[in-house]
Amino acid sequence: MKKTERVHHILNEFNEKSFQNDLIQWFEQEQRILPWRENKDPYRVWVSEIMLQQTRVDTVIPYFNHFLEKFPTPQALAEAEEQEVLKAWEGLGYYSRARNLQNAVREVVEDYDGIVPSDPEELGDLKGVGPYTKGAILSIAYDTPEPAVDGNVMRVLSRILHVEDDISKQSTRKLFEELVRGVISTEDPSSFNQGLMELGAVVCTPKTPSCLLCPVQQHCRAFEKGIETDLPVKSSKKKQKKIPYLLLLVENENGEVLIEQRPDQGLLASLWQYPMVPLTDVDTQSVPNWFYGEYGLNIKLGEKIDKIKHVFSHLIWEMDVVRATVDSGDLDYKRAQFINPEDRKDYPFPVSHQKAHHYLNQ
Repeated sequence: MKKTERVHHILNEFNEKSFQNDLIQWFEQEQRILPWRENKDPYRVWVSEIMLQQTRVDTVIPYFNHFLEKFPTPQALAEAEEQEVLKAWEGLGYYSRARNLQNAVREVVEDYDGIVPSDPEELGDLKGVGPYTKGAILSIAYDTPEPAVDGNVMRVLSRILHVEDDISKQSTRKLFEELVRGVISTEDPSSFNQGLMELGAVVCTPKTPSCLLCPVQQHCRAFEKGIETDLPVKSSKKKQKKIPYLLLLVENENGEVLIEQRPDQGLLASLWQYPMVPLTDVDTQSVPNWFYGEYGLNIKLGEKIDKIKHVFSHLIWEMDVVRATVDSGDLDYKRAQFINPEDRKDYPFPVSHQKAHHYLNQ
């Protein structure tokens, strides 16, 4: 069955107008008071949607407020140093979001006089602006009836419309985008899309949906059949790879600590960290020799003081935190430097390494 036929089949006998009215009325009455909902400024909407990707609302609120204080306009963000932006993002994770946001905002300032495009094609061409972000900005800020489909929305609609396709597949996301086009309110697409998002966040939750409180319960096919907790269908993720490291707190004779900047590309790009020795490649006895080869410093290993476990979406870092002191040598690694421990606040560190900060004060 072709996608258009499938969409027509799924929406057959579904009362779109009644569903729209019930959802929008509930959202207007019950929506949470959130800082990015104070107005429909497209820049604020954009920043909030990037921050909210894979991150809880309660976590985002203080970051959003701080970020908008530092970079209140597209021009302010475009002109900022990348390290300053990463520092404002420190602890929020998924740092490529911040870099892509700044790069795209620079395009907006250069090509569109600082005005976020309302044209779907122009907006979608900006770096890091995928279909969901594009749809969210267009619908919320510009009242354009565009779908904004993320995992939240797919979960809600898989239950309401009883769709059993695997939501981890790209083809399923495309299907839901077309389904949203079929049911979205053209009079108030902003409240409609935000209503779907809000419903997924506070009522139609992943494991224990509050069906008895749902404002669109009468439209929900999964609830009618008693299968709401069986949906959505999602294939299991690949097992995360565990990687062991030594995280070294290396101090010189002046009490300064060694830090290094990660590569400009890849995981945690451009952030700062304490040196990490990959124990998949180096055994513990060989660490001083490996370190000399990498940094040009002879070090003496001290005591192990902690074990830090940090979980990413695709891998797990298991890091033994070990003190070390410099015996001799000259630092020979251009991305590394010694700093006063108190100055670490000036550098953006990932959460995994922030957990080791307090040992420098002991």
